[in-house]
Amino acid sequence: MRARKVKGLDPAGALADNAERIVRVRLDELWSFVPAALAPGAIGELHEMRIAAKRLRYVLEVTADACFGPFAHTAARRVREVQDLLGEIHDCDVQLPRVEALVAELRDADAQELLIRAAGAPDLDPAHAAELPHAQEWRGLLALEAYLRARRDLLAERFRDLWLDLERDGLRARLEFATGERPSHEEVQSA
Repeated sequence: MRARKVKGLDPAGALADNAERIVRVRLDELWSFVPAALAPGAIGELHEMRIAAKRLRYVLEVTADACFGPFAHTAARRVREVQDLLGEIHDCDVQLPRVEALVAELRDADAQELLIRAAGAPDLDPAHAAELPHAQEWRGLLALEAYLRARRDLLAERFRDLWLDLERDGLRARLEFATGERPSHEEVQSA
């Protein structure tokens, strides 16, 4: 996903003013994935949302002390929670197709072995399937597949709960307000 362009940046302007523009665009970018990212089975939207969260988090971490009020640190921490959780979901989304491909590969290999065992017989004796060469691998991969599916579902539910908490806590509105605050000279010096 390409980052949204931030318009109106002024290289000669105040850092806080430019950072505020960037944060507002990154907030819009992050929120643009809702409600699609909250739908069961969303994959691409969650991955793109993770990238948007990363962009917002990084700009907050770099500019919070010098440009914004204290809530910017809280917002950066909460956005990192979103990013981390979406990263865990993405790991499952990446691993599942790989495991499914391995299962298909073993299934095809075992089917070929059964044809060899049939050796021209008019039908395949079910007894030939009793000791397939990849039976052990099948059990392990099927267990891993079930684990990844269950973990992904659990993490997706946790994400939906986290997002609803962020919405209830007014993270977006509070961060938009915080980006309009400017710390005093003393606050910047102590940070």
